[in-house]
Amino acid sequence: MSLNRRKINPNLRFLQQALRKQRYEGDKLVSGYRGCVLEGASRSGKTWSGIDLIGLICSRYETNAIINIVKETYNEFKTTLYNDFRKRLNDWSVPNPFEDKQEVQSFKLWGNQINLLGADRPSKFHGAQCDYLWLNEALPIDKSIFDQAEMRCSKFWWMDYNPSVTEHWIFNSVITRPDVGFLRTTFSDNPYISTQEKNKILSYEPTPENIKNGTADDFMWKVYGLGLRGSPQGLIFNNVRWIDEFPKELGYIYGMDFGFVSDPTAIVKYHENETDIYAELLCYEPIDNAHALNDYARKIGMNTALPVIADSADKYTAENKGTVQMVRDLKTLGWINIEKVKKNKSVIYWLGSMKRKRINIVRNVNAKREAENYKYREIHGIIVNEPVDNHNHFWDATRYAHMHMNQLTGLPMLPNNQN
Repeated sequence: MSLNRRKINPNLRFLQQALRKQRYEGDKLVSGYRGCVLEGASRSGKTWSGIDLIGLICSRYETNAIINIVKETYNEFKTTLYNDFRKRLNDWSVPNPFEDKQEVQSFKLWGNQINLLGADRPSKFHGAQCDYLWLNEALPIDKSIFDQAEMRCSKFWWMDYNPSVTEHWIFNSVITRPDVGFLRTTFSDNPYISTQEKNKILSYEPTPENIKNGTADDFMWKVYGLGLRGSPQGLIFNNVRWIDEFPKELGYIYGMDFGFVSDPTAIVKYHENETDIYAELLCYEPIDNAHALNDYARKIGMNTALPVIADSADKYTAENKGTVQMVRDLKTLGWINIEKVKKNKSVIYWLGSMKRKRINIVRNVNAKREAENYKYREIHGIIVNEPVDNHNHFWDATRYAHMHMNQLTGLPMLPNNQN
């Protein structure tokens, strides 16, 4: 196969070298990388490099390999990689399933199997063995999906993304690994970017001319121009004040969002007055039964005699995995003031209600991750007034306490030092 390109994108060169140098002695990796992370600005060639690497693998290195490509949802393939693969397969003069089919979930390339998988269907990753794995635009993909997919990848994996957040599991637990290669690129590293694409990105730079023209955008330039990490557009809570500890003089109640298997149970210590909200995240891990949750509460010194405002959406029907049953069981264990939140108005209403006050959060890596990722949905580049149902476990627990505080008065709250 010929790539039909005189210049090689740095992303592709980096992936090729990592794969070529990969060598094991027994179970120990002694050279190269187990996988690679491509972090970079818009139009830096990350996606094209991923497609070209697949072309090289299938035409030069493998004859019967399985390559899994993962995106946030399967439908995301139709708006991006469908067109990219259609163009590239035509360049290579090979059979092209993207020319006349509306649905392509898998296809063959020089005898190798390429599977397109959406991360919104976790069950597909249990038993989904592969030789090579590519996570395209990986930031919205849950860590549990990556863990399952990597565990079943026998040879090499890579992922790419625009760094539109400042906290993420990829930053904290993937690129820190010695067996993972990391490369950051920008549009200036791509020798094939068009003049129009380059000029659009350059228009975000906060120069005097761009500011005068109204095109300057600090976030867009930082993330999509320079390839640096920044908080995303459409953040729901974009003015959080981080504090070192929950003020000792303040009374409090608790908010709780249940998580059973993969989602975390979030417990938040909560205070609200006329001007401010104070929140501290006390728990952020899956807990699937009331006895384990009660043990955890004792471990952290939680005062279960205080009001605990819990999720009332009974998403699970198994005997011990429903929120209604969890509340009943916790009552029998002595949580005398736990109750299901009364959802009498929309989520958007209560988010707006919270935003009218200054929000103070005790520093916590999981709370910070949610604060920098909980955002409004974006459709075709337009932000709509609907929150994305992700990165919201801390926020849901906080919202339940806020809802309760604003629906009732005269709540019993104890000072922090009576915990």
